[in-house]
Amino acid sequence: MSARLPLFLRQLRCPPQPAGPPRRLRVPRRASSGGGGGCGGGEGLLAQQGQQNAQAGSSHGPGSREPPAWNVIVREVIQNSKEVLHLLQEKNPAFKPVLAIIQASDDNLMQEVNQNLAEEAGLNITHICLPPESGEDEIIDEILKINEDTRVHGLALQISENSFSNKVLNALKPEKDVDGVTDVNLGKLVRGDAHECFVSPVARAVIELLEKSGVNLDGKKILVAGAHGSLEATLQCLFQRKGSMTMSSQWKTPQLQSKLQEADIVVLGSSKPEEIPLSWIQPGTIVLNCSHDLLSGKLGCGSPGIPFSGPIAENDVSLLAAALRIQNMVSSGRRWLREQQYTRWRLHCLRLQPLSPVPSDIEISRAQTPKAVDVLAKEIGLLADEIEIYGKSKAKVCLSLLERLKDQADGKYVLVAGITPTPLGEGKSTVTVGLVQALTAHLNINSFACLRQPSQGPTFGVKGGAAGGGYAQVIPMEEFNLHLTGDIHAITAANNLLAAAIDARILHENTQTDKALYNRLVPSVNGVREFSNIQLARLKKLGINKTDPSTLTEEEMNKFARLNIDPSTITWQRVLDTNDRFLRKITIGQAGTEKGYSRQAQFDIAVASEIMAVLALTDSLKDMKERLGRMVVASDKDGQPVTAEDLGTPVFVHAGPFANIAHGNSSVLADKIALKLVGKEGFVVTEAGFGADIGMEKFFNIKCRASGLVPNAVVLVATVRALKMHGGGPSVTAGVPLNREYTEENIQLVADGCCNLQKQIQIAQLFGVPVVVALNVFKTDTRAEIDLVCELAKRAGAFDAVPCYHWSSGGKGSVDLAWAVREAASKRSRFQFLYDVQLPIVEKIRTIAQAVYGARDIELSPEAQSKIDLYTQQGFGNLPICMAKTHLSLSHQPDKKGVPRDFVLPISDVRASIGAGFIYPLVGTISTMPGLPTRPCFYDIDLDTETEQVKGLF
Repeated sequence: MSARLPLFLRQLRCPPQPAGPPRRLRVPRRASSGGGGGCGGGEGLLAQQGQQNAQAGSSHGPGSREPPAWNVIVREVIQNSKEVLHLLQEKNPAFKPVLAIIQASDDNLMQEVNQNLAEEAGLNITHICLPPESGEDEIIDEILKINEDTRVHGLALQISENSFSNKVLNALKPEKDVDGVTDVNLGKLVRGDAHECFVSPVARAVIELLEKSGVNLDGKKILVAGAHGSLEATLQCLFQRKGSMTMSSQWKTPQLQSKLQEADIVVLGSSKPEEIPLSWIQPGTIVLNCSHDLLSGKLGCGSPGIPFSGPIAENDVSLLAAALRIQNMVSSGRRWLREQQYTRWRLHCLRLQPLSPVPSDIEISRAQTPKAVDVLAKEIGLLADEIEIYGKSKAKVCLSLLERLKDQADGKYVLVAGITPTPLGEGKSTVTVGLVQALTAHLNINSFACLRQPSQGPTFGVKGGAAGGGYAQVIPMEEFNLHLTGDIHAITAANNLLAAAIDARILHENTQTDKALYNRLVPSVNGVREFSNIQLARLKKLGINKTDPSTLTEEEMNKFARLNIDPSTITWQRVLDTNDRFLRKITIGQAGTEKGYSRQAQFDIAVASEIMAVLALTDSLKDMKERLGRMVVASDKDGQPVTAEDLGTPVFVHAGPFANIAHGNSSVLADKIALKLVGKEGFVVTEAGFGADIGMEKFFNIKCRASGLVPNAVVLVATVRALKMHGGGPSVTAGVPLNREYTEENIQLVADGCCNLQKQIQIAQLFGVPVVVALNVFKTDTRAEIDLVCELAKRAGAFDAVPCYHWSSGGKGSVDLAWAVREAASKRSRFQFLYDVQLPIVEKIRTIAQAVYGARDIELSPEAQSKIDLYTQQGFGNLPICMAKTHLSLSHQPDKKGVPRDFVLPISDVRASIGAGFIYPLVGTISTMPGLPTRPCFYDIDLDTETEQVKGLF
C-alpha cells in the first residue's frame, strides 16, 4: 500500500494535476461506532480502482460520467471552510476554532492527516494521547475534561474498535460532537433537524461522492453491510431522504447473499469476512468501503482484478470524510460565536396563584417551587461556564460575561428610593420586585432586580428579612435572608484577619529586635530567602529598589520590618454580622500572653466594613485587589498612613472547626451522603483534627453518638521527626532550619518518642476499633527508623503499620496502606463509647482526663464548679463533653511531650453549647481565639487577577 501524505498535501495546495493511479489513504472515521470522519478507525475505500476497472475490462456503465478527481473535491470543501472561517474572523479576529482529538491507539498517520487538513483550513488541533490499552473510564475522564474546556470547539475520538461504547460516545457534549456519534445528534438527524446537529462525515462523504459522480440515488437499492451504531443509522437516514430503498445487514445474516445480489450500491461498514464469496456481488455494483483495513494493505471487498466496478477512486471516502469533519468544525465554531452574542431571553415565568387572605411571606415562598438556577441561567442567555452554582436555586455569575457582552448596548437604569424611613418600613424591596415582575411577566420586557444581600443583624434584630414581601419577594426567602452564597461571612473573615494582623504586628514589633523581626518576616526556606510579592510591593512603596533580602542595609531592614503603628490611631475595627450592643466598646489584649499590650476597640456590623464598600464599588478583580490594598487602617508614629497592603492584603480565608477548641470533624450529613454514594463495598474517609486524644476522642464520643454511625477502622498518622521530638528532640520554630537530630538518623530518639504513638494506639483501642498506623515518610527518614516505628506500633496493638509515600508518589505511594485499611475494616467492629452520658459532668471529664490523657486526677476552679452546678441544675448534665485543651501535649502544658504522667488536669472554666449538644470545659490557659505568628501565611496568599485563582495556599 502506498500512503504518501506529503504528496497529498502538496496536491491540495497546488492546481489539479492529471489524474493518476489513486492512492490509498487512511480514513478518519470511527470503526464500529460508525462515527464520523474522525481519527481512528476507518478507511474510506471505493471497491474498484481505475486499474482494477481496466484489468477487468469494465466501464462506468451507461449514463455515467467521469468522476471528478478526489483532490479537487476535498480542496473544494477545505477552501469553503477556509472562506467561512475568514468571514467569522473578520468580526472576531482572535477567534480560531480548536479541534481536540483523543487518541488511544497506535495510529499516528491520522494525526498528521488531521493536523495538515486543519492547518490548510486555518484551525488548531490539540492532541491528547492515551496509552492504547486505556479503559473506558480513562477515555471518558478525558472526554469530560474537554467538554468543559471552553477553548475547544470540537472533539473526536481515535480509539480502538473495542473501546467504542454508548457510554463513551454519549459522554461527548453534543455541541462538540463533530463526528455525529452521540444519540442527541443522531436523534435530531432522524427527526429532520439536520441543520441543528452534526452528521457523520463518513456518511456525508458516501452520499456526496455518489452524487458528484453522477449516480442518481432516487429509486436505487442500497445495502449497508457490516455497519454498526451511528454510521449504520446515519447512512440509512440519508439514503432514504434521497429516495433510495435502503437495506441493512450484518455479515452473518442468512439473507445476505440475496441482498448483495439485488443491491445497486453496497456500502461496507466493516471488513468483509473471508467466507463471504465475492461472487455474491454482481458485476457493475458500486461498492464503497468504510471499513478500516486499507492502512494494512487489505481491501475489504477483495483484491485487484475483482470483476465489479465503481465510478469513484478508492480513497475518495476517506479524504472527503476528513475534510467534511473540518467543515463540521467550522460550523461548530460559528455556533459557538453565535452563542457568545447577546440573544433575547427565552424566559418561562413561573405562574402565581395568589390566595386571599395573603399568607405569610414564608408560606408564600415555600408554596412556590423555584426554577432550577441552571435552567434560569440558560433562559436569560448565560453560558454554562459563566455560572458557579450554589445548591439548586442560587449561582454566582462570572466576570467574563462583561467581556463577552462588551459590545452590547446598555439598557435603561432605574433607581427605587423611598421617603424618610420609619420603623414600619416602606417596602422598597417589595416595590422593586413587583416592578420587575410586571415588566418581565406581563410586558414581556427583559428586566432584572438588583438587590442587596440582607445582613443577619437586622434580620435577627428588628427587620425580619429583606427579600421583599407577599407575592413580590425573592425566593427561597430563607436562603436569601440567611447566608445566601456566604459573601458577608467572607467579608467578615477577611476584615477580622486584617484586624488581627494589626494587633499581632504591634505585639511582635514591641517584643523583637530589628534583626529577629526581619529574619522572621523573610525566613530562609530550603536554603532560599526571598520576598513575597506582597513584600516586594511594600519595598517599592518605601522606595527600596531591591529584591535580594540579603542586600538590605540595617536602616532599610528597620524601615521594611517596622510599621511603627500608633495604637491610638487605629481605625480598623473587628466586625460581626450580628446585632450585639455590648460589643460597641471593648478592651482587647488583657491576657497575660499579650505581654501587657491592651487597648480599647469595638465591633462594627459586618456590612459596615470597608471591604463591603470595596466589593460594591469595584469594577474588576484587579481593581478590587488594588482598592483592598489601599485601605488605610491606622497611622504610624510619624503620622503617615498604614495600609492593608503594608500588612498583606486579605483575600481568602479558610474556616473550619478546630479540634482543640471545637469538635474538629466534618459534618454528619456529608458522611451519611457519601456513605450512600459509595455503596456497600465503598469507603468514606473523613478526618478528625489534631491528635487521637483530641479529634478522634470527640469523633467517637460526640459525632458518632449524634450520627449513629459506627466506624470500621482508624488510621493513625505518624512521622519519624515528630516522634523524635516526643523522644526528647530539640524544639522547633517555624521558619528556622531543623536541627540535625531531625535530618539525620537517630534511632534512640525515635525509640523514645514511640511512647506517644503507643499511647495514641491505646486510646483508639479504648473504643474497640482496629488501628492501622500510617507512617508518613519524609526524604530524611532512614530505613532503620521506618522499620523501628512499624515494629513498635504493631507491638503496641496496631492491626498493621505501613510506611506511606503519597507525598512523593501520589496514590501509588499509599497502595499498601489501602490494602491494610481494607483488611482492618473487614473485621467485626467492637465499637463502644468511652463513657455513659448519664454520668455526672465531673465524672465524664475525669474519665477523659484519666483514660485518654493519662492524668492522675482533675482540679476544678471555683468558677468551673459553679458552672457545672448551674448546667446540671438546668438539665444539661446528660450531654457529652467537648474538651478545649492544647493540642501540643497529652497534658495541659504544651511543652510536655511524649507521655506526661502523674499530672493533675486543671479545669479553669466550663461553657455549654446547648444547640450543638455538648459541654465545653476549658483546660488550663487554653484560648478560644488563636493568635497570629510574626509572619502569617497571608503574606504568601494572593489573587491572580488573570486566572481568577487564589495562589499561595498549601
